[in-house]
Amino acid sequence: MKVLMLNGSPHCEGNTYIALQEMQKTFAESNIEAEIVHIGNQSIRGCIACYSCYKSGKCVIDDIVNELAVKFDECDGLVVASPVYYASANATLIACLDRLFYSTSFNKSMKVGASVAVARRGGCSATFDQLNKYFTISSMPVASSHYWNSVHGQKPGQAEQDAEGLITVRNLARNMTFLMKSIALGKEAYGLPEPEKRTMTNFIR
Repeated sequence: MKVLMLNGSPHCEGNTYIALQEMQKTFAESNIEAEIVHIGNQSIRGCIACYSCYKSGKCVIDDIVNELAVKFDECDGLVVASPVYYASANATLIACLDRLFYSTSFNKSMKVGASVAVARRGGCSATFDQLNKYFTISSMPVASSHYWNSVHGQKPGQAEQDAEGLITVRNLARNMTFLMKSIALGKEAYGLPEPEKRTMTNFIR
């Protein structure tokens, strides 16, 4: 089984990375392959609403987003982690997720999603809610822990001192592992739920 982990911090090995690495080590204990991809320091522009992806199946802006699409298609779970900026996620990560989710047409149903927010002090729960919305619009079960998935630290390395936060993300990885394995067994025995044909409505016609 595979998990794709996106590091939305501009700092390659900062506190967000520490949180992801803690999860990565926990996944390894269950023989889950977890790859951390650092995107927070890349030039990723937002969606330009050109709708080219409807025809081509990929984003017209040919950058790391299209590379991630292949990895996303192949994985069983997705973890997105971000530092907190003004009680929300890093804009680079949001630009990436907007395009990644919108431009990909493969079935995301029952891939397990999890988000992690890292902050000096406040804004974690708002960022956590923001990131989870990508999963809940895509029929992706959201993995949880025994507390909201947040880790605290300001200066590089301080997250290692947040004992409670690190326990939270380790527990998150274990719960995510259980969900992915349970869903795999369910798929084998019952298949995926058959979605009802959608009816799209607009407020203005």
